[in-house]
Amino acid sequence: MSENRKVLVTGATGRQGGAVARELLSHGYRVSAFTRTPESENAQAIKKLGAEIIKGDFDDPTSVQRALSGFWGVFSVQDTWSAGVEKEEVQGKRLAELARKAGIEHFVYTSVASAHRNTGIPHFENKWRIEQTIRSLAFPSFAIMRPVFFMENFLTPWFKPYIDQGTLAMALKPTTSLQLIAVADIGKYGLWLFQNSEKVNGQAFDIAGDAKTMPELAALLSKAKGKPVSHFQVPIEEVRKASEDFAIMLEWFDRVGYNVEINRQSKESGVAPTRFEDWAARTAW
Repeated sequence: MSENRKVLVTGATGRQGGAVARELLSHGYRVSAFTRTPESENAQAIKKLGAEIIKGDFDDPTSVQRALSGFWGVFSVQDTWSAGVEKEEVQGKRLAELARKAGIEHFVYTSVASAHRNTGIPHFENKWRIEQTIRSLAFPSFAIMRPVFFMENFLTPWFKPYIDQGTLAMALKPTTSLQLIAVADIGKYGLWLFQNSEKVNGQAFDIAGDAKTMPELAALLSKAKGKPVSHFQVPIEEVRKASEDFAIMLEWFDRVGYNVEINRQSKESGVAPTRFEDWAARTAW
C-alpha cells in the first residue's frame, strides 16, 4: 500500500523531517520534500534517496497551497529557534488549515513532549495551540508525536564546544533526570504513524528513548570520547541572558520534567529505544 501513498514532508532538510523522509523512502512511500533551499546539501541528499524536491516557504501561503496538491499525507514540523514562537505558531496552524482544504487524508504533526501539561514554556505552549487547531479541523485521520529533548542537541553550538573542552555545561541540577531521544527514533515513530493511520487516528504520543542525569551523561560522553567530561551546572541567569524561553524550559525540567513511559510506548509502536550510551558511541565527536 505504501507505494500508492504520497507524502509531503516539511523540514526534510532538517533533523526530524529528514529522519521521517528517510524512513518513508526506505519503506516504499513516495516522498516529496518541501524546502526553501532545494540546492542545499541536505536537500540533494534526500533527492538522491528518491524524494522529489518542492521549493516553498511557510511564510508564502501560495507556495504552501501549491505544494499540497495531490498528496495522501503530510508530515508537519516547524522550528521555534529560526522562526520564533509567534511565527512558528502561525506557520503550523496555516499549514494544517491549508492541508485540510487541499484534501489531505492523513496529517502527522510533531509537537513536543508534555505540550499538553500547562508547562508555561513558550515553545511548548505554542505547539499545544497548533495541536488544538489540528484537532478542530476534522482531518479524515491525524496523529501527533511529541518528542523529548534530542540527543543531537549536544552536537549544537550550545553544548558541543564545551564538551570538546571536557565540560557538559548545562543549567540542570545533578539530580535531575532528563528524558532524551535520538532523532533516528523520531523518524521511526513518524513511519509508524503513517503506516498505522487508522489505528493512531486522533491520538498524541509522547516519545523518548532514555533518561539520564547530567553526571551520568558526562560519564557516558567520557567513555564515548575517550577523554574525561564532567558536568558543570551553569547558573540559570546566564542561560536567561541568551534565551528566556530556554531558561524557563530548564527550570521546568528541574521542577517537573517529562513523563514518557518509555518501555510502554516502545512496546506499543515496536520502535526499540536508542540508549544514550549507544548513540554517543556511534557519534563522531
